[in-house]
Amino acid sequence: MGCALNQNCGGCRFRDLSLSDYQKQKKNVVLSILEQNLGSLEDIFETPIFISDGFRRRAAFAFHLQKNKLIFGFNENQSHRIVDIQNCLMLTPKINQNLENFRAFLARLCTIAVTKKLKGKKFASEQILDGDLLVTEAQNGLDVVLEADIALSYNHRTEIADFMAQNDDIIRFSYRLKHMQTAETIVQKSAPFIDIAERRVLISPGDFLQASKEGEKALIDTALRYIGNTRGKMADLFCGIGTFSYALSNLEKSKILAADISPSLLEGFQKSVHTQMIQNIEIKQKNLFLYPFEASELENFDVILFDPPRAGALEQVRKIARIEEGKKPKKIIAVSCNVGTFCRDAKVLIEAGFVLKKITFVDQFVYSDHSEVVALFEKD
Repeated sequence: MGCALNQNCGGCRFRDLSLSDYQKQKKNVVLSILEQNLGSLEDIFETPIFISDGFRRRAAFAFHLQKNKLIFGFNENQSHRIVDIQNCLMLTPKINQNLENFRAFLARLCTIAVTKKLKGKKFASEQILDGDLLVTEAQNGLDVVLEADIALSYNHRTEIADFMAQNDDIIRFSYRLKHMQTAETIVQKSAPFIDIAERRVLISPGDFLQASKEGEKALIDTALRYIGNTRGKMADLFCGIGTFSYALSNLEKSKILAADISPSLLEGFQKSVHTQMIQNIEIKQKNLFLYPFEASELENFDVILFDPPRAGALEQVRKIARIEEGKKPKKIIAVSCNVGTFCRDAKVLIEAGFVLKKITFVDQFVYSDHSEVVALFEKD
């Protein structure tokens, strides 16, 4: 399905291709990068999983007030210019249905002036002129975070409260100054949650989630298939909100060590674990880029799973590679949203004696050049 904005907004640059041509091209590009770096993947590269349009559950919108007109949409490809949108084929119906509500709300919000005291007896008036609106569709409604450069006034907060009262789809509205990590919840009708592996998972404002519920399920199902009947001690490194940990915790006779750097992500994860009385997940806050687990700390794990950001997991993988023979994990599951850094990290494991057994390409971001892979490594 075509979109007039596909060459500008930065999200769907290959939408001018037919779906079959796009999928064939995307598969071939991913396979080519993998084989250039890791050699032939015949009988290893499994059938790709493609997620369709209309399932993306989170989006970061930009807005700017220009000559009393609000521009609201996505940043242009490799630019700060905003491409104004009314609808996006990638997004869920519920998010699309509320785009004009968001636009009208932001237009009203940007008209509110705040008096700011300057030096001496001077005062100045300032407004919210630009910012970002982060929207996530949770299981029970929309979770919204506003990012802007000025502190909210009483009138701003009143406008937000009125907006929430008039919109049943939105269950929480939060605010933070740009580039600050902690968001202040302004109005919450109910706590947003998602379901992962039959667990109810509370999410905090601005939490990173997999782009779609369907993509998340594809990644989890593939990881579990690769784990197979292996049980025992398992590590979930770069765990985020616990996407894989919840699924691993359902495996009998398994104990999970989950680690990540983000206090806000782990706070919600820990709260969900306590609320549901999950006994076999231990959570640790740890910067795995600067202070990865030492090889000795990962001895005798049966499964090590890692799902890092685009930068990859090089330092942690180097430590895994140094685990003593006889104490290495039976299986390593690598999940990556960057095929290039995956190849770099995979080479380290292969040089340490692990064998790449299976790999699956998962396409969550339809018509884009963004790709994810799930790979299985086993001891030689």
